[in-house]
Amino acid sequence: MSNSAIVGINWGDEGKGRMVDLMTEDYDVVVRYQGGGNAGHTVINEFGKFALHLLPSGIFRKGVVNILGNGVALDPENLWIEMQQVMDQGVALTPENLKISDRASLLLPWHRDLDELEEARLKDKKFGSTKQGIAPFYSDKYQKKTVLAGELFYPEELKAHLADLMEWKNLTLTKVYGAEAYTMEKLEQWIDEYCAKIKPYICDTGTFLRNAQKDGKNILFEAQLGSLRDLDYGIHPYTTSSNTTAAFAPIGSGLPSAKLDDVVGVVKAYSTCVGEGPFVCEMFGDEAEELRKAGFEYGAKTGRPRRVGPLDIVATRYGVEVQAATEIALTKLDVLSYMDKIPVCTHYLLDGEQIDDFPFPVALNKAKPVVEYFDGWKCDISGVRTWEDLPKAAQDYVMFIEKEIGCPITYVSVGPERDSIIIRK
Repeated sequence: MSNSAIVGINWGDEGKGRMVDLMTEDYDVVVRYQGGGNAGHTVINEFGKFALHLLPSGIFRKGVVNILGNGVALDPENLWIEMQQVMDQGVALTPENLKISDRASLLLPWHRDLDELEEARLKDKKFGSTKQGIAPFYSDKYQKKTVLAGELFYPEELKAHLADLMEWKNLTLTKVYGAEAYTMEKLEQWIDEYCAKIKPYICDTGTFLRNAQKDGKNILFEAQLGSLRDLDYGIHPYTTSSNTTAAFAPIGSGLPSAKLDDVVGVVKAYSTCVGEGPFVCEMFGDEAEELRKAGFEYGAKTGRPRRVGPLDIVATRYGVEVQAATEIALTKLDVLSYMDKIPVCTHYLLDGEQIDDFPFPVALNKAKPVVEYFDGWKCDISGVRTWEDLPKAAQDYVMFIEKEIGCPITYVSVGPERDSIIIRK
């Protein structure tokens, strides 16, 4: 039996989906344990290209059971739309290979409304929300004012619960924001159109996972976003509203007894950031646009151009520590092949002092990058499949990163396809 987590080390968008899709060959169960539809995991395989937002990235492997855990912000509308898109491309989704925790809370339609209304109110002080309702959802969850997925099996109790919540939520919508109030008719229509569609997949996933553990099954825990977007350890307040760390996997998956054997941290060969907040290593102008185009750095969910920069050693080392990563998957190394010299942010300057520790969030606004340059390899490496066949300059770049972050790099991705990988084990 093996329990492993795949997590993001930086700001998210590191390439976790392609690593989950690759590694599920050796696992029986894949569990998404936090977050919602506010990020995208891009996967390319024999079925085509997919940008998954809620579905676990192991859904393409036959015989693998995929679970949406209780820690997920379960958006029935977006989940059902995503399920249809995946099924239309020939991927089978059944209650046997996709299970939804009955203890997952439902992201209700007014959560997205409130997200948009609050971002509009904040104007130039906005947090950079994807407007998928994530912050209002988690706020309500911790106030115990959400509906559990399992309540769909108790229609009378569900209707009474929704009526109470609607009365409370309409006060905020109408009195604070001057928005339109919800009606029970509108909520019932939402239940019929979306909740009823996902209802066959909802079950007691906690019991399923405990039995899988007893049977010695291999379980892979899939995280969303990265260390620097973690609610407690990220660049507050420009974070998501859940815990993106591997330590939360047992709680958010529904298997609190799980002990993680491995934590695979995913790091991009350069830095990217979607949304607002401090980004010390950020590039600007033509240099940034060239890297953005080379890596096709546009948000999988929003389509927004990602902010880009060189690999940030200070932030990456911190992310490795926060995740307690045992090994690293370095992705998109091939994107850097066009560069004569490859920049790396090796230290920060803060108040005139060179530092190597990641600062407190407020201090990040004053930090400046210290950039060093490494020789490029100036050749296409997308077809390379062994470490020995990588150009020496590419090997040197990988080895430098490994030494500086203090964690072995065991996977080197040279393309988005499942087999575009170099394994160093």
